[in-house]
Amino acid sequence: MKRQLLNYDTLLKIAGAISHSRDPEEVLLITVESMKSALDVKGCALFLVNRQSEELEPAASYGLSENYIGKGPVSTVLSIAQSLDGPVAIHDVTDDPRIQYHEAAQKEGISSILSVPVVAGGQSIGALRVYTAEPWEFTLDDVNFVQAMASMAGMAIEMARLYKGLKDSIEVLKQLRDPKTLKSKRRTPFEGVPVSVSHSDMEKRTARVEA
Repeated sequence: MKRQLLNYDTLLKIAGAISHSRDPEEVLLITVESMKSALDVKGCALFLVNRQSEELEPAASYGLSENYIGKGPVSTVLSIAQSLDGPVAIHDVTDDPRIQYHEAAQKEGISSILSVPVVAGGQSIGALRVYTAEPWEFTLDDVNFVQAMASMAGMAIEMARLYKGLKDSIEVLKQLRDPKTLKSKRRTPFEGVPVSVSHSDMEKRTARVEA
């Protein structure tokens, strides 16, 4: 029951961060830190997909060394690739073929990994991963909790994108309404007249038509 209460507290903390912060980096940092504390694991990291290089780039991490985070390019194909589509639990990192950096994981003191997709706008944009120091049999509750956290992280990223788009749109509207840049929309009698035709000639023609 204590574990469940901790999980609920973590969810409420992340929800509060999302509602009060427009900075996705801050929300992601709170997410990984809260995940480590709530599950009492070695560390947690959130990766985002770089579509150009097809690599997973670390966006936030907690409890892991800089050497491990910077161990090398994390391939979307070689590093627990299936976790971009659904949850994947690795019980033993030493001999699982889905692990890209076996030696680095062992040196870091990692035994098990749980990886779930991060989704935003209906598209998988990364992975949220939990790392344990001891071999861990992840339960359904563990998986559901991590998935819920990943969903909230994806929501934070999507909201940040929408906010940025809205902010950019407001700036454009402000510029359009600025008296310094606003052009008169009133049509003049000479609008559209070729430059070669003088205004005096147009005035004479207009007078004859009105007569």
